[in-house]
Amino acid sequence: MNIVTILSLLMSSMLIYATPLIFTSIGGTFSERAGVVNVGLEGIMVIGAFSGIVFNLEFVDLFGAATPWLAVLVGGVIRLIFSLIHAVATINFRADHIVSGTVLNLMAPSLAVFLVKVIYGKGQTDNIQASFGKFDFPILSDIPVIGTILFKNTTLIGYVAVAFSFLAWFVLYKTRFGLRLRSVGEHPQAADTLGINVYLMKYYGVMISGFLGGMGGAIYAQSISVNFAVTTILGPGFISLAAMIFGKWNPVGAMLSSLFFGLSQSLAVIGSQLPLLANIPTVYLQIAPYLLTIIILAAFFGQAVAPKADGVNYIKSK
Repeated sequence: MNIVTILSLLMSSMLIYATPLIFTSIGGTFSERAGVVNVGLEGIMVIGAFSGIVFNLEFVDLFGAATPWLAVLVGGVIRLIFSLIHAVATINFRADHIVSGTVLNLMAPSLAVFLVKVIYGKGQTDNIQASFGKFDFPILSDIPVIGTILFKNTTLIGYVAVAFSFLAWFVLYKTRFGLRLRSVGEHPQAADTLGINVYLMKYYGVMISGFLGGMGGAIYAQSISVNFAVTTILGPGFISLAAMIFGKWNPVGAMLSSLFFGLSQSLAVIGSQLPLLANIPTVYLQIAPYLLTIIILAAFFGQAVAPKADGVNYIKSK
């Protein structure tokens, strides 16, 4: 296996595993920039994965090859609605953000598996027929070396995710909406005195987080697991949380961190095909992403500066 083939395999696999993390970590960024801590990203991805797979199974005959893309949007919308639980609990009832997010993480898998048993009469769904397959970019894939590595036998939605991170950065830092959202996460009292509806902006942050996290879960289920079961989403939500922190609550930083974590996850799958990793026991490669998550959080969490009002319940009268 030559170096070009190895790099091509690494790039393709990295993008497949990083794409769900990119959307989910950016979603968490919007929520926390609005001052609402969202540790429920795991639960968000579970509901998104469930919704996406069910839609894919039921409508594949109608929509054909477009089904996975539509299922991603459906997963996002369903999870946006589900995220209102977290919004109402933390914004209106001023519940502890960590506790509320943990409840979502505990509730989502149980609810999803229960619904699967009600709908299909068993503990997991069948495998989907239409999934996110490999893609060759026209013209670009014909470029020698670079085309083979970056644009051939890759994932289209992975490049959509990377492009979306720059769009999210623009919205957050170059628009009036982004300025208002960030002001609410930094100093809600000052934002309120300027006429900004603090509660509404917090709702926007949580709902955007739910929508993007649901998309991430639907992408994960349709590109990696290709079905839904209780074990479909086990860890990527927490890895997305780490990517958000490691990326310093910045969409582009979250994307770069997600690519790093995606690479570490992909090595557990393709490690046996790589000369340098072929002799390493698979179990070590499988635990690597989670070990890296712990190490990075321990090393960088104290240095990362979150929005000042992140996790602080806002009371308008004060």
